[in-house]
Amino acid sequence: MILEEQVFAQALILAGTVEQRQYALLRLFCRSAASSIAARLRKGLTPEDCKADFLAAASLLALAALSDAGNEADMEQIDIGELTLRPRGRDAASRCLRNQAELMIAPYLQDKFAFLGV
Repeated sequence: MILEEQVFAQALILAGTVEQRQYALLRLFCRSAASSIAARLRKGLTPEDCKADFLAAASLLALAALSDAGNEADMEQIDIGELTLRPRGRDAASRCLRNQAELMIAPYLQDKFAFLGV
């Protein structure tokens, strides 16, 4: 199973139930989260070197993105062609998921710094 599929599988477990319309979006967010974290890893580290934390952090980031996109009433802009989703603000659950993901993966990142907000 490739890494993105493992992130997706873990996100599904953490999410519990996912509506059919959210399924494809969650898969997209998992791929994006995995790529984003992999690009930020310290030189010489691979996702497999920190696999458990990598999978957990990427799945939490994907769920945060899904949470942000989930409430259409809170969307400032939605463009389906070229996929642009722009939330007005993030809810507390989404911020918490992002913060946990950043804290979990921070020891493996190039910058070793996780800004979590003010």
